[in-house]
Amino acid sequence: MLRQCPVYQPTPLRLMPDLAETLGIGALWIKDETRRMRLGSFKALGGVFAVAQMIEDAAGTADLLGEKARQAAAGMTFITASAGNHGLSVAAGARIFGARGIIVLCSAVPEGFAKRIRETGSEVLRVDGSYEDSVRYAIDAADRNGWLLLADGSWDGYTDRPALVMEGYTVLAEECRSILEQTGDWPTHVFLQAGVGGLAAAISAHIRDQWPVQPRITIVEPDAAPCLLKSIETGKLTRADGPESNMGRLDCKDASLIAFEALRQDANAFVTVTDEEAEASARLLASHGISTTPSGAAPLAALENAGLGADARCLLIATEGPETA
Repeated sequence: MLRQCPVYQPTPLRLMPDLAETLGIGALWIKDETRRMRLGSFKALGGVFAVAQMIEDAAGTADLLGEKARQAAAGMTFITASAGNHGLSVAAGARIFGARGIIVLCSAVPEGFAKRIRETGSEVLRVDGSYEDSVRYAIDAADRNGWLLLADGSWDGYTDRPALVMEGYTVLAEECRSILEQTGDWPTHVFLQAGVGGLAAAISAHIRDQWPVQPRITIVEPDAAPCLLKSIETGKLTRADGPESNMGRLDCKDASLIAFEALRQDANAFVTVTDEEAEASARLLASHGISTTPSGAAPLAALENAGLGADARCLLIATEGPETA
C-alpha cells in the first residue's frame, strides 16, 4: 500500500565501523530515518499507512488515487494529537489521498512542526498543557464533530486504528531484515526508543516473528517519562509523572495499551536515559554524520551505558532529523 505513496522508498541501514570502535563493540548498524519520505521521521510510515488503509476501507477499493477513493477521502476528516512527527505523517497522508487533517499540538511542540503541518494543508490546533492534554482535546473534538480520531496511542476500547499505525512501522523492520538477510550478519542487540511505545512494539513483534536470528531487545525511555518501564514493573498500565524532557517525541507519560501488551512479551529489558545523556549522544552521532535529536539518539545513550563488549553487534534507529525551531 505504501508503494502508492509517491515519495516512498527504503531508508539507509548504515554500518558504522568507526563509531562501533569508539564504543568498543564488534559492529553497529543505524537505521537512518532522518529523511524518511521527505518528512524526516519514521512516523511517516505509520500515519500515511493508516490514513491510506482507512480510505481504502471506506471506498472499497485499493486504487487510492482513483476517483472512487478520492470521493470517499473528500468526506473524511482525520484528527490526532501529536508531539510533532505523527501529526505531520497524518497530515501528509490526508494531503496525498485527498482528505482533511486536523492536528492538535500542545504548547511544548516546536513551532517548526506546526509550520510544516500547515504547509500540507492541514489545520493546526494549539492547546495549553501537556501532550496528554492534547490527546484529551483530540478525543473530545472527534466525538463532538464526528471526525476520525487517528491516535498512535491505544487504550481500552480504542485499538484498531493505532494497530494500523503500528503496522506501517513494520515496513522499517522489514527493510532491515531484507538487508541483513543478504549479508547473513545479524545483530545480537537491538535498542529501541519508546514514547507511547508504538514503534518499539511494532519493530519488536516483527523481529520476533520474522528474523531467523533473535537479538536481545532493550526498550529505551527518558527518565522523566518511563511509562512502559513503570507499567512493566506494576503489571498494568501505569502513568509516569515527571518533568518535561528534551526527548520531546519520547516524553509521553502514558503508554499505549497494545504496545504495553506486546512489549511485555517481546522485549528483554527496559532502561532509561537522562536528557544530558541523550543530548551528548546526539552530538556524538552528528560527529559521525547522522544529525538527529535527543529522541533519535536515546538508544545510543542506552548502548553507551550498557557496557557491552567486542562480541556485541548492535542495531539502533535514528528516528528523526533535527528539530526546526
